Amino acid sequence: MSKSLKRVRAALLASGLPDTIRETGQATTAQMAASEIGCEVDQIVKSIIFLGAHSGKCLLFLTAGGNQVDAGKASALAGEPLGKADALLIRTQTGFAIGGVSPIGHLTPPRAFFDSKLMDFAQIWAAAGTPRHVFSAAPAEILNISNSQAADFKS
Repeated sequence: MSKSLKRVRAALLASGLPDTIRETGQATTAQMAASEIGCEVDQIVKSIIFLGAHSGKCLLFLTAGGNQVDAGKASALAGEPLGKADALLIRTQTGFAIGGVSPIGHLTPPRAFFDSKLMDFAQIWAAAGTPRHVFSAAPAEILNISNSQAADFKS
């Protein structure tokens, strides 16, 4: 088991949530993951990372699988211009590879924002530290344990 997956499992258990981690195969899009899991695409949590142009820190936007992050709204929420975070920066600050960035279990927890569309569901699925693993929980639980701020940042 990878270090990243272990961190996510530990974060779930430490917050009192059950270990719901499961493997999804080779899904590379939210739609593919939804098909493999058997849920709606908007029940898949996409973890979108931006680089704060002034702070140099990663900012995490957790959005429903069918939504896109509006860069202008995201920048306004962050209070600074946002740029592209490269793979090395993401790995260094979060401990996760692109495609496996989880809402929880970060090496350095980023400021995080949560798409309200995710609250429409009883259960949602998020990356569990690898591109092939996800975990499920109620949206309010993920909002809470990720220390996210509910916000409107979708286009």
